[in-house]
Amino acid sequence: MDTLRVGAFVPDPPFSGMADGGGLAVDLAAALGAALGLPVEPIAYDGPDADGILASLAAGAFDCVVAGLVVTAERRRVAAFGPPYLVSDQALAVDATRHPTVRSVDDLVGLTVAVRRGSAGQSVAERLLADGRAGAVRAFDDRDFRSVATDLESSGCDALMALAPTLAALVGSLPDVDVVQRGLSREEIAIAVSPDADALLAQLVTAQERLEADGSLQEMRRKWLGNPYRDQSLAAH
Repeated sequence: MDTLRVGAFVPDPPFSGMADGGGLAVDLAAALGAALGLPVEPIAYDGPDADGILASLAAGAFDCVVAGLVVTAERRRVAAFGPPYLVSDQALAVDATRHPTVRSVDDLVGLTVAVRRGSAGQSVAERLLADGRAGAVRAFDDRDFRSVATDLESSGCDALMALAPTLAALVGSLPDVDVVQRGLSREEIAIAVSPDADALLAQLVTAQERLEADGSLQEMRRKWLGNPYRDQSLAAH
């Protein structure tokens, strides 16, 4: 291997597509490449959902995926994952101007929740719907979900559910949309390789462990998440 080909969702703040194209996953990929002594070739994936990027990984489009990719049982069937480089949660945001009394998922009865198609957030929201605790769930492709966040009303939605760091980055500059609840799940975000890439995964795991041990990975979390302990502290839950 002469180059480490890294697939990532672009944009996917705060993992990629932040200022100057940076992000947590971008920095981590560069550090992993340096640890392996390989130049990194970033390969942008702008498909509809995580299933697509994992299918591209299996087809050999990348050597690994370093992104805001949540590990699930279904995804473990098509990819191999390293230990989590971030432990976080799903969060809820609402248009506070239209729904000032919505402060948690307990207030979503009759309301429509927007989610990223195929995401862990979709699973959480659909459980609320099945329990009669939400009025409807609308799933959007990644690129469309970013647009929904900027104008919930025109999309016919009342709230957003997504991975907490992503949600915070999407709505942070929107004056009328507030993140009202976190801790709706426990999510592990990890590097993925194809199931037969055991040697590469072992190298990446060793490199990640070194970055964790010397504090480099924690500094990356601090840079892009602001308060890294808020997310990583959930690992004990």
